[in-house]
Amino acid sequence: MKRPLIITGVIVLFIGIFAYNAMDTITPKEIENAPDWMELDEAIALAESDDKLVLIDIFEVGCQFCREMNREVYPAPSTRAVIDRDFLPVKVNGNSDNLITFMGEEMTEQEFANKMGLSAFPFTVILDKEGNIIDKRRGFMDVRGLTQFMRNAKEKVTQS
Repeated sequence: MKRPLIITGVIVLFIGIFAYNAMDTITPKEIENAPDWMELDEAIALAESDDKLVLIDIFEVGCQFCREMNREVYPAPSTRAVIDRDFLPVKVNGNSDNLITFMGEEMTEQEFANKMGLSAFPFTVILDKEGNIIDKRRGFMDVRGLTQFMRNAKEKVTQS
């Protein structure tokens, strides 16, 4: 009678340890040097007074390339230098029903992403202080690609 009870106990213990380790590995970790992400309406309000552009990272929770950009590209020193100098960073979940305010209009994050022209994740959009789209790009960008994308957008605004 004791042997089946012991075997059941060992199996339950094994499953418990496995579940704990599985949950620990998928729990998001604090990313060092990550940008100070802000809300969209807050960023647009600050854009004029700070004379900065708004950088919007539209992501999807299960997107491998979105996670890679979040972990490796945005925290990179060269990327952070450009963001901190010229941009106000915003994150938007392109599949979320959370409400946000854009230019006085309330909409879901998913509706906002579609309004920006979302075609694939990750999707990066740069807005001016009036909320006009300066540039947008779909797909993964490495550190060099993202910094060049941001510099080109800043240059477009400076030239006009």
